[in-house]
Amino acid sequence: MLRSFDDFPEFMKHPANLIAKSNQATPGVEGYVFDGADGSQMAFWTCRETAASAEHAHDYDEYMIVVQGCYTLIIQGERIPLQAGEEYLIPRGVPHSGEVLAGTRTIHAFGGRRAHRAQGS
Repeated sequence: MLRSFDDFPEFMKHPANLIAKSNQATPGVEGYVFDGADGSQMAFWTCRETAASAEHAHDYDEYMIVVQGCYTLIIQGERIPLQAGEEYLIPRGVPHSGEVLAGTRTIHAFGGRRAHRAQGS
C-alpha cells in the first residue's frame, strides 16, 4: 500500500544521530546522520522554515533526493528546482548553495564524512 508521510519515521530521528546545529549549512533545518563502513554518510533533513544555504563545496560526491516540498539547488548561478521525487548528483569540488521551502524533506548521500553529531562523533 502506498502511503505519504509528513515526517521521517521516529526510528530515523534517534537523538544519538542528530546533526549538530553548528554543522548545518541551512538555518532552521533538523538533520540526522548515518555512517557507512567505508566512511560515507547519509543524512535525512527536514526544513522547518524557508531558508537559504551558504555556498559550499565538498571533496566527495553528493547525491540528493527531495522527498517532500521543493529544494532549489544553485550551481554557477543556475537555479535548479527539485520537487518531490527528483534527484541530483553534485560532483566533488562543485560549489553549490540552495533555497528550501518550509516543510521540505530531503535525503542526501555523501561519498565522505559530511556531518557531525550533536552528541559527539
